[in-house]
Amino acid sequence: MEVGYSQAQAQRVLKQRNMLVVACASLGVIALFALVGAASKDREVVLQPVLTNPLTISSQGVSRQYLELVTRDASVLMFNRTPQNLEYWIESVLKITHPSAYGKLKGELLKIANDQRGSSVAQYFTIEGMKVDPAGLTSEVTGVLHTLVGRQEVSAIKRTFRFDWTYSGVELRLVGFGAVVPPGEVSKSAAPTPTESTEALQ
Repeated sequence: MEVGYSQAQAQRVLKQRNMLVVACASLGVIALFALVGAASKDREVVLQPVLTNPLTISSQGVSRQYLELVTRDASVLMFNRTPQNLEYWIESVLKITHPSAYGKLKGELLKIANDQRGSSVAQYFTIEGMKVDPAGLTSEVTGVLHTLVGRQEVSAIKRTFRFDWTYSGVELRLVGFGAVVPPGEVSKSAAPTPTESTEALQ
């Protein structure tokens, strides 16, 4: 009697063990498929809407709309500068800079800051137009660069600036920027403005 009962118990335990093994194997296969799917799936981040439509960025590439918005904000950041905000200006520009361009760009920004620090010269930029190339990861913004000494505006020059970007994963970073000079145009100023003295970084 006890032998039969023991055999029945052993069969029950063996059956439960086999079911547990099958369940574990099934979970392992599901987890493996989930990992493969996550690795091959394009990442997408949903951003808060800044215009009339929601905005997303994807690892497949940068969208035209997103590149326009980043270029707009980078232009406002880059070319609006006073002696009082120089430290914040440098830190903010370097935050959007790719590591490959960080050292050279930081040196250029420090030279500009040293020239402007302690003076009463300020600049601001009013955007008039923009061209973006998501495939080439470049953008150009055209507008008027205003220079003030104290409260007096001393110049208002129409300029086009080019931004060069790199895109990795879902991260857009700046690798270079500079003034675009039309062929045949000669600068009227003997000394370049601080912005013009910073050449596009490659």
